[in-house]
Amino acid sequence: TLRVNSVKIILVQGPHTDKYHLKWVRPPVCLFLFHPDSGVIVVQSALYGRADRETCSKGRPQQELNNVGCSQQGTLNVLKTRCDGKRVCEIKTNLVRISDPCRGIYKYLETTYTCNPAIRSVTCERSMGRLQCDQGQVIFVYGAHYGRRDQTTCSRHQRTSAIQNVACSIPVTQVAQRCNGQNSCTVKANNSVFGDPCAGTYKYLEVFNDKSAG
Repeated sequence: TLRVNSVKIILVQGPHTDKYHLKWVRPPVCLFLFHPDSGVIVVQSALYGRADRETCSKGRPQQELNNVGCSQQGTLNVLKTRCDGKRVCEIKTNLVRISDPCRGIYKYLETTYTCNPAIRSVTCERSMGRLQCDQGQVIFVYGAHYGRRDQTTCSRHQRTSAIQNVACSIPVTQVAQRCNGQNSCTVKANNSVFGDPCAGTYKYLEVFNDKSAG
């Protein structure tokens, strides 16, 4: 168990994945989910509200702890959309604190996620990407993002202004919808498929996937 910037991190090691259990002990501006080695994040559960009287209870009056059935709807979807398939994920508090699920109750964010080994593939904009498994295996996409997160990927022969914006990547679901359960799959990295998160920037499609027995 570690404590980093008032966040409690519990690590449970398994044979194939590591499971991390995080609670905001005192909500910071941002919470970071990360994997220290290779692998990608897959969020398993998330709660913003209160599920017990012990967590984040120090110094709080009893009336702020009584409601243990308080949770914000949609929190899991927010974290999965933001973090699944990434190696590092930043969560700002305003992403989950969109309303107050239980007024007068002292709340916290709790999330459990695993770090799964994954294959990374990159397809530059206006190119065709292909995911391929061995015979008897099928594709499982952990996450996919379209845009730009660095200045080096897909940068050859591009003007400087086309690769400067490194904060325009968006999560996309079309790859998983098209490819999951298939032995092979092709996807075009194009604005007509995924939309244009940053006009004037040369983008790429980044996919993290694994293979499993069909």
